[in-house]
Order: sequence, then structure tokens, then C-alpha cells
Amino acid sequence: MSFEILSEIRSPRDLRGLSESALQQLAAEIREALLTIVTDRAAHFASNLGVVELCLALHQVFDFSVDRLIWDTGHQIYPHKLITGRFSQFSTIRHRGGLMGYPNPAESEYDLFVTGHAGSSVSTVLGLKVADDLLHADGRRAVAVIGDGALPSGIVFEAMNNAAGLKKDLLVILNDNKMGICPRVGGVASYLDKARVAPFYNGLKRDVSWLLNKVPLVGESTEKMLSGFKDAVKSFLHGGMLFEEMGFRYIGPVDGHDMRSLRQYLELVRDVRGPVLLHVFTEKGHGFEPACRDPVKFHTPSPFRRDGDNEIVPVKKSSQISYTEIMAEAIFDAMHEDSRVCVLTAAMCAGNKLERIRDECPDRFFDTGICESHAVAFAGGMARSGMKPIVDIYSTFLQRSFDQIFQEVSLQNLPVVFALDRAGLCGPDGPTHHGVFDLSYMRIFPHMVVMAPGDELDVRPMLEFALGCGAPVAVRYPKAAVERIARTPEPVELGRAEILSWGRDGNILACGTLVQRAVEAAVELREDGLDVGVINARFIKPVDEGVIARAAAAGFVITIEENAIAGGFGSAVLEAASRQRISTNRFRVLGIPDAYVEHGDRDELLRDLGLDVSGICAVARELAGAGAVSAPSPAVVH
Repeated sequence: MSFEILSEIRSPRDLRGLSESALQQLAAEIREALLTIVTDRAAHFASNLGVVELCLALHQVFDFSVDRLIWDTGHQIYPHKLITGRFSQFSTIRHRGGLMGYPNPAESEYDLFVTGHAGSSVSTVLGLKVADDLLHADGRRAVAVIGDGALPSGIVFEAMNNAAGLKKDLLVILNDNKMGICPRVGGVASYLDKARVAPFYNGLKRDVSWLLNKVPLVGESTEKMLSGFKDAVKSFLHGGMLFEEMGFRYIGPVDGHDMRSLRQYLELVRDVRGPVLLHVFTEKGHGFEPACRDPVKFHTPSPFRRDGDNEIVPVKKSSQISYTEIMAEAIFDAMHEDSRVCVLTAAMCAGNKLERIRDECPDRFFDTGICESHAVAFAGGMARSGMKPIVDIYSTFLQRSFDQIFQEVSLQNLPVVFALDRAGLCGPDGPTHHGVFDLSYMRIFPHMVVMAPGDELDVRPMLEFALGCGAPVAVRYPKAAVERIARTPEPVELGRAEILSWGRDGNILACGTLVQRAVEAAVELREDGLDVGVINARFIKPVDEGVIARAAAAGFVITIEENAIAGGFGSAVLEAASRQRISTNRFRVLGIPDAYVEHGDRDELLRDLGLDVSGICAVARELAGAGAVSAPSPAVVH
């Protein structure tokens, strides 16, 4: 398909003169553009297919160069990007230096926040609206689009409660596709399922005449709408009463793929005073049958090409096993060995590869939805009663439960195990998803033990150690294929590093899966005549102070980590050196600098940050050269 119309869209203003048939063709072209992207990279797909008509209708009714629009979570931003002047750059999306896969204010005036976590849209759009009113930006409307998977997040209800109290003119569009990444769970999901089968409910029982008077009494579509309103009033349906009782006027449900109907409802609610919730039903994967059949698989599918209209052929299928899979297998085995072990996740069953556990151990598998704070407090309660809960959540999402890690787990010294998936750089997902702060935010808590496997062979022993530790433990691992270092692993013991080799000139203390790069760097340095050792740190808290002292006495010390330097593993090593009165003149800390890292291939990003073999070798040569010139005395200060 050629992009006859899409290629001519320079801004949403260009939508205004299009006929209905042209708009339908544009929707088809947008879906075709989405399909071209997933032929050579993993990208968010099914969710974007599902919002094409909603996106077009929103930009026809509102002027978001003036009005405010926040897309919650943000991974369904692709159609929005295509019609806001970024079609010519679209082929670069999720590539290093190209478009971000999430909203990005640096790209367009139509993106107001970098949104990659769920639930904050109502809060931020309320803030925008209140500020606009205070600054006398009259006439600016405010719209948040939030998915049903994100709706149960606690912050959403906090924001809706506040919005209702302020009585601000605010439109919240509930994009209900019966999915998060996986099928939605919980009581709110059941409530929305009831609304799906209920006829239209206008949410304005006391103001029905007002709404009817807004509809011009012409045309067949008007008669159908009026008929729907009358039926709704007659039957006193409860479809939106939850939102009504919270102070929002509820309108819906509305077919999210009927563009003309969407426009009519958006025009109706555009000037309603006070907070309004428009309930829109969409289908995740709409317009591409394989994605409709399996929206979980096609949330972020591996690259594929079409074989006819309804079948696909993988472009390349990796045979490599990920750390996520290794941890999921270890958790599965632990649950079969000990009936007290259970696992909790926050709407990431598929991402964390927990489907087998969900299916075979349903009584000890708990999906809390996108409610990380609740998941951690829930786990604390389970641990207090004698269970051994494993909280399996992406590093970047666990940040949302910081207070519960403190109050409900660490303060109580409860044996909750945190499996921090996607720790470190998450490649094309970019700064919203890079898990580069967990070492810093986990190791500050008393009682907390923090570990990172150096390779595949560390994962299972670390989980076994964590489950028997009797204290809160965090185990972090990356979004990467597993590596295996040639060795016979030493047993995992609290606070003990694993010495792979000792160096006469210096030693690299490697945290997590950067150990392999340290090993390769040591081999390369040996060709320069430098004898550099490698230590698999294993523990970030407590660090192995004996190994640190011995490494410092031997020569230079380089710490490497896939975490922010501020408060991370290197900081822990420097703190330990300070306690032992060890000079740190020849210490160098390598990690993530005090800046957000953009999206790109993980290896590319590691290279840019100097965390690849070449970067490590360059620092080692510099330190070795400095040592040869100054010939310092042993590092221990007497």
C-alpha cells in the first residue's frame, strides 16, 4: 500500500478537510505503517492498532496545539506521531538517534510528557488544566486517554477524587480493550465487563434534556442517538455509576472504531462543564487478524512479515534463552519444592515469563494488575504469615512501590524476595524503562540484601539463597540473553564475592552481567602486558570488604555496573574503602552518569557509556599508566 494520504499529513489540521472515505483510507494507511515497522524490530503493535480511529477523532475535534492531551502509559503513541508531523521519521522509531517509542516533548509540541509508566495521566492533565486556568489561558481543554489496564492504579483514583472536588472541566477517555499487556484482572475489570454488555448510559440523569438539546434534530444518525438516549433513561442502567458517584459524568459505552460516532460524542462532551469520563470500547490489534487473535503475543512482537492477510512468518527467531526465562524456571522449581513459595507480579505475567506458573500453580500466583505498591504491601502481609513471597516486577516499575519497600517490608525485616527483571539498560524502550536506579534505591534500606548474578550459573543459587535468607532480598538481572562464564561457580554466601582471577596490576570489580565484559577486557589487557584480575561481586549489599581491601592493595581498582553511579555498586565500594581507611586515588567507578540514557540497542548504549570491553580497557590502561609514573605506595593508609 502506498501512503497517499498519510504522506501529506503535516499536522492534525490537515485532517479537517478529509472526507469520510479519505479518513477510512488514512486509518488503513496508518495500520500499514505500523506493519512496516514490526518487520525489522520489536515495537509496540497491538495497542497502537487499537487506537487509530480514536486518535484521528480526537485530533479532528480538538486542537492539541492549544488544548492538552496526555496518552497514559504512552506505548500507543504511534498513530499520534504519524499525524503530528513525524511520518517522514517514522522508520527511525526505537532506533538509536531516532524517534522514541513513547511521547517525547523534544520531538513535538503535541507531546507534553515522556510517559512510559501507567496511571499518571489524570493527575498530570489535571495539573495542566488547573495551571492554565490560574494563568488565564482561557478556552484550553484538557484530555487524558487512559487504558482499562491502568485504571485500577491507585494514583488514578487519587486524581479522579481530586478532580471531582475541584470541579474542573476535564475529559478522561477510558480506552477499554479488556487488556493491559495481559488480560486485565480484579474487581474493576469485572465492573467494566458489566458495562460492556449494558446499553448506552448517558450519565446525566438530571440533565438528560441538556444533552438532548445539544444534538441537532437532523439526520438518521441523530435519530439513532436519540433512541439510545431514551432507552438508557427508561432503563436507569448502572453502567457508569462508579464514576458518577466519584463525581464524574459518565458517557458511554461508545464504539471506538466508529470514527463518525466517536466524533459526535467528542463534540458533545467537549464543552461539558466539570469532569467527564467517556467510556470507549476498542479492540487491541484491530485491523490485523493475528493480533486480534493473540493480543498478548502481539503487544510487542518479535519482527515478522505477513504471509497473506491473516498469517505471519517470523523474520528471525532467537534461540537464545533470556535471564527472565532462567529466573522463571527457578521460581517454578522453588514453588514445587516448597509449598510456602508464591509469586506476585503487577500485570506482567507474560513479560516475566510466568505463564507456566500461572497455569500450574494458580493458587500461589497473584497478578495484582498495574498496582506495584499494593503488590509489595500484599507480599509483606504474606511474609508475616509465614509464606515466602517472590515479587517479580521490572526494575523500573518497582520504583512505584518505594514507600511499601520501606514501610511494609524493610522496616518489618520481612523475608520478601524481589526479582528485579529488566535491570540495567532496556535497549529500545528508552529512559522510561531503563532499570538503572534499583541498586541505588534498594541498598539504602536497612536489612535489605542486594544481589546481581554474574551469569546464568548464578541465578538459581541466588534465588535459593534469597528464599532461605530470612531477610528482604533483591536479585536484579537484565533484559538480555544469558551468558555463561567458564568456571566452577563458588557457593553463594552472604556478602562474599567470587574471585575469578587476581591481577598484579589491578582488578576489575564487576557487578552483574557486566562480568563477561570484564573477563574479555582482562584478556585483551593481557596482550598489552597488563595483569588484571576480575571479581564477580555478586553482592551489592553487603559488599565483600575483604576482597575490596585486597584488590586495592594489589593495584588499581575499577568498578563496573549497569546502574546509576550515584548510590550504586561503585558508591558502595568507595564507602567500604572509606570505612577501612583505604586510599581511593587509583579507584575508578564506571556506570550510568547523572543523565537519562536514550533508547538504542543495549550493546550500542554500553559502548556509548564506556561500559563495553574497549571502554573498560581504556580506563585500565590510563590507571596503569598513572601508576607506573607515580609508583604509589600500597593503597592501605596506615
